[in-house]
Amino acid sequence: MSAVQEQVHLSRSEVCGIMREELYSEEDFQQTQTHIFIVVGASGDLAKKKIYPTLWWLYNDGLLPEDTYIVGFARSKLNVQDIRKQSEAYFKVSHNDAQKLDTFFKRNSYVSGQYSDEASFKALNKHLEALPNGAKANRLFYLAVPPSVYLDVTRNIRMTCMSTIGWNRVIVEKPFGKDLESSNKLSEHISSLYQENQIYRIDHYLGKEMVQNLMVLRFGNRIFGPLWNRDHIASVVLTFKEPFGTQGRGGYFDEFGIIRDVMQNHLLQMMCLVAMEKPVSTNSDDVRDEKVKVLKCVPELTLDNIVLGQYVGNPEGQGDAQKGYLDDPTVPKGSHTPTFATAALYVKNERWDGVPFIMRCGKALNERKAEVRLQFREVPGDIFQGQCKRNELVIRVQPDEAVYTKMMTKKPGMFFNPEESELDLTYGNRYKDVKLPDAYERLILDVFCGSQMHFVRSDELKEAWRIFTPILHQLEKEKIKPLPYKYGSRGPAEGDEFIQKVGFRYEGTYKWVNPNKL
Repeated sequence: MSAVQEQVHLSRSEVCGIMREELYSEEDFQQTQTHIFIVVGASGDLAKKKIYPTLWWLYNDGLLPEDTYIVGFARSKLNVQDIRKQSEAYFKVSHNDAQKLDTFFKRNSYVSGQYSDEASFKALNKHLEALPNGAKANRLFYLAVPPSVYLDVTRNIRMTCMSTIGWNRVIVEKPFGKDLESSNKLSEHISSLYQENQIYRIDHYLGKEMVQNLMVLRFGNRIFGPLWNRDHIASVVLTFKEPFGTQGRGGYFDEFGIIRDVMQNHLLQMMCLVAMEKPVSTNSDDVRDEKVKVLKCVPELTLDNIVLGQYVGNPEGQGDAQKGYLDDPTVPKGSHTPTFATAALYVKNERWDGVPFIMRCGKALNERKAEVRLQFREVPGDIFQGQCKRNELVIRVQPDEAVYTKMMTKKPGMFFNPEESELDLTYGNRYKDVKLPDAYERLILDVFCGSQMHFVRSDELKEAWRIFTPILHQLEKEKIKPLPYKYGSRGPAEGDEFIQKVGFRYEGTYKWVNPNKL
């Protein structure tokens, strides 16, 4: 959004106006067309904490189509006031927005029904058609429901609730299956009901500012192009760290584990954006074609290329930090589910052959951080007697969004000594008055616009599961016990040893400091 970036002191309304002009084409957006956004699973946690707040933010910023209605559907006996009461705490509403919030909820309604009951969906469709222009409206169905009811819900929507005049789009939340077989089964089922251009498989990481910035950094700058290959890059590290444990949701987490929860989707998506070739255009399928080509070049992950951990209580910690994963009463006794994983994947093509793509993710670690770190090879013909460290390009996804290049410079003063420093673009410092949208804001807006660039395509999903399914089955079959690590640590020491063995150099001599916090 170049116009937004150039004018960093615009008011909120001016920024939203520019976003509207840049995001929407007349054909896709159709301001005069009625839209109905149906939240299937409206009583759940995701709807309460993310979907309803996101729809409010878009409405408040004037980014929703003008004639939009929101309909909740779930099994619970609720009404709109109940929906408002349970979700409003997450809305971030100012005193000046109170009247507008009332108007927003006047465009909301709610229908109760059973997910497996076709009659319930017929009642939902009757309600949709009773809304102004409802029979002709475009319809967006957000499936904020457990995977166990996907089959029934998608079938009933297709049989009873599709608009025959407007377009229909279905947003599916992850997890998209648990392995290749279950994912293929789900994909085949959904594909039998909807066309691929109607299906939006949402991974919220693809909506994050710095993840989307990867394409601009790579393909909008001449200086990176000649360096972006195996001749210059020694390793790529993709990191996702959380400083908290399962927080009482261990029963859900234990069903999936850290590999399915983070590595197979969030980190793999970022890896594709780093590794892919330049697409023909920014058209959704052109971009996703290149991501699939990358995944097809990645061999299956094997046990010798992964380190697994599970957090234990830290006696020196405070509160939850004293409790380990197995101390969570919702976690099965003796569970071997990993809460930490470090793995190395390799892209077997001309650009990347031999370069490790190191994925690190875990819960109950020492900090909250998500980033992409490209570490370059040493300067050949060293004349500084080993004083120079490897250059790095770091894209910090969260928190404190930033792009910085770690480089060597002469230490100020009378001495002729190299010193580590950085060229720094910290968003909070450069773009002081620009609001960075929440990931769900971007992605739900994309669905209204009909852009699938930041959504997962079926063949992409298939290749992702191909890479991880064998190791997941092996871990479960052989009941391989993960290594213990203390709550609040960097993870098991074997993880750090592994990434150095495959090619990453951790010097520990320099740490980036957010300039806004100096």
